[in-house]
Amino acid sequence: MAKDATSAGSGRRSWTARIVGAVMLDATVYREVEHDTSATGQAAGVVVMAALAALVGGTSAGGGGPVGGIVGALAGWLTWGAVAYLVGDRLLGGTASWGELLRTLGFAQAPGILFAAAAVPFVGWLVEALVSLWIVAAAVVALREALDVSTGRAVLTGVLGWFCVLLLRLLLPLPAP
Repeated sequence: MAKDATSAGSGRRSWTARIVGAVMLDATVYREVEHDTSATGQAAGVVVMAALAALVGGTSAGGGGPVGGIVGALAGWLTWGAVAYLVGDRLLGGTASWGELLRTLGFAQAPGILFAAAAVPFVGWLVEALVSLWIVAAAVVALREALDVSTGRAVLTGVLGWFCVLLLRLLLPLPAP
């Protein structure tokens, strides 16, 4: 790793290097942020950046402008982290805390920064679809690394978690992520 990719000689990647690594689905980045309790704010920053990019690209389904989009994205991130914790850790036997899941799932939103490119006419729908699939792949890596489970269990956590969030949305007025 290049010297400029670490923060002050601590052996940890900079925030930018972590974002790039997360976009590249680098499992070591997800393990690093899982264990770095100071990275929760960075993960929240990635969620906010992805939300703003979605607004620029016109892919945000929520209303309320930038503030509503950011609040919805953060609420969705917190909800998804809690559901992933309950399903992956408690139900399927993973070994993660809520904070570890928040950090890894926050960085899994890093490909969402590319949602801004969905504003390009005629190809925006393709950008949105590809970036959405990329985020799903990143979430699987994040879940696998945080929960210390197989890829299959990470996928199962994601699928069961998605159904739980969908059920919560039907029962409670949750903001859209």
